[in-house]
Amino acid sequence: MCILSLMRLCFSSIVASVVQKLLLNFVRRPQIPSNGSHPVFSDDGGPGVLQRVGSAAANFVLLPYYTFNYFVSASAEGTTSQLADNSLLVLLILIYYRKCISMNESIPTDGVYMSDSNTNVKDAPAFHENPYCKALNNAKDIQFDHADVEGNAQNGPVVSLSFASLFDALGTCLKDESSVLLLYSLVHGNCDFQEYVLVRTDLDTLLMPILEMLYNASRKTSNQIYMLLIILLILSQDSTFNASVHKLVLPSVPWYQERLMHQTSLGSLMVVVLIRTIKYNLSKLRDVYLHTNCLAILANMGPHAHKLSAYASQRLVSLFDMLSRKYAKLAELKNDKALKVTPDQMEADIISDDTSTELHIYTDFLRIVLEIINAILTYALPRNPEVVYAVLHRQEVFQPFKNHPRFNELLENIYTVLDFFNSRMDMQQLDGEWSVDKVLELINKNCRSWRGEGMKMFTQLRFTYEQESHPEEFFIPYAWRLILSRGFSFNPGAINLFPVEIHVDDSPSSEQKV
Repeated sequence: MCILSLMRLCFSSIVASVVQKLLLNFVRRPQIPSNGSHPVFSDDGGPGVLQRVGSAAANFVLLPYYTFNYFVSASAEGTTSQLADNSLLVLLILIYYRKCISMNESIPTDGVYMSDSNTNVKDAPAFHENPYCKALNNAKDIQFDHADVEGNAQNGPVVSLSFASLFDALGTCLKDESSVLLLYSLVHGNCDFQEYVLVRTDLDTLLMPILEMLYNASRKTSNQIYMLLIILLILSQDSTFNASVHKLVLPSVPWYQERLMHQTSLGSLMVVVLIRTIKYNLSKLRDVYLHTNCLAILANMGPHAHKLSAYASQRLVSLFDMLSRKYAKLAELKNDKALKVTPDQMEADIISDDTSTELHIYTDFLRIVLEIINAILTYALPRNPEVVYAVLHRQEVFQPFKNHPRFNELLENIYTVLDFFNSRMDMQQLDGEWSVDKVLELINKNCRSWRGEGMKMFTQLRFTYEQESHPEEFFIPYAWRLILSRGFSFNPGAINLFPVEIHVDDSPSSEQKV
């Protein structure tokens, strides 16, 4: 019996029970019971679970209730971990299953399907609704009132567990890729859990493992990096989150090797790691999607920056410098191509078009970085003297773009700040040369008198995450790769994820990102 048939036959109470048990296994990491079992018949003498769904299907749905040979290991600790890990993998299989309704099937009239809203309904691919995914998305915190947790008659049973325990378990296990996918599923699909995360005061529990993995991006797959960045992007959409990360001070960051970081804010660390990820991507992956996500997170954080560290401030200005040098090389290359006449004009035109496209992309990147710096100086200058110092120290990097039509309005604000503080330095009677401490002292003193006169107010950038029209093309293969890599005894040759028409002349398409 296929999983879809199982979904259709299972009652909502079974679905909620399965999802809850799998989550509890992940959270509690229990030892495997010596003889786990589940009743074939119900207590009232009616048909039991196995009879209702069929024994083969029930073996899969009731996986969290059974003890399997491949869960067993030599030690109790290993056994506990194996049961929790495999429960998570089974949960991912269930929530990321999608059955496409073929053209020969009639589209259900009961609303139990999903379709692409950008396509004509007649031609749109439709999918049976996944009850396991719905159960996860509707899961409630058991700390709330029981009346809210249990649900009402029309909605049926609701998955309920401690969000606090789930939050802590995720923080402990986030170095595992499947746990990252579960966290994404929760913060994207479950509004209650997302709100719970956003009000936590110990956001470092989740963010530190995420930032450490991004710090080690060279050891991660592109899919892992995407998932981590999307989680940060979803969280950064909330202004409370952006304010909180800048107020949470970390005593140290032991895994950061380039320099010692003592008493730095979580927000400053995020800025440093995101910029480091951009630089890694620029040199290795060269992925526009990854660049955009990193810059989107930084843009969401910009207006809420608070006491950004010296190192983070320097990295931000250096990012503009790095992108500007890449922009200058592309502009020079485009000009050279325009002046040259080659025998194969078509090939020359293709090269010129590619260069123009890349130049346009870097123009957009530079503008976003300028928007980030501008937002900090416009909305949070008195709280960020180190950003002012970094801009003053590297003010020459902005000069080539002062009259650029895409950048001049933003640079007018930056030069308003530069003129204000440069004039204060010129007015200062100083014995000897300027030092870093003396410049910072002057900046701190004049930050108190800063009123923002002459600054133009721009609409704050706010980036949001939206899944593409067919997210199943990414998530279903991704989830199954995770499952198969952990030794589950499925036959890969028997797995048919999508009904596709095979064309001999067609080349395989690249994997779609989120």
